[in-house]
Amino acid sequence: QLVESGGGLVQTGGSLRLSCSASKRTFSAYFIGWFRRASGKEREFVSRIDREGAITYYADSVKGRFTTSRDNAKNTVYLEMNNLKPEDTAVYYCAARLYSGSPHENQYPNWGQGTPVTVSS
Repeated sequence: QLVESGGGLVQTGGSLRLSCSASKRTFSAYFIGWFRRASGKEREFVSRIDREGAITYYADSVKGRFTTSRDNAKNTVYLEMNNLKPEDTAVYYCAARLYSGSPHENQYPNWGQGTPVTVSS
């Protein structure tokens, strides 16, 4: 089970750090993806990280502003979001899968409930 936290309301240019935590002892075996869904839009890929935290990928829209990292000792993955913009407003989800990472949401069988982020202009 994945649990996201850290969402909230922030002004344009502000920062938030989202967390994705799991209770599984095998958490370090999972590739983690971050996705978001804005109101009225489809869910989209934001970033992903490999099992060791050495390789990360980002959507062009967040590259240079968002950073994903993980602490396997704490069974937690983080999404540091800086210089937030109103278009970043969405519900953010983390997802987990074995074997490899992917930017495609349909390849992730395990999802959290999401945490909302609102960026005011």
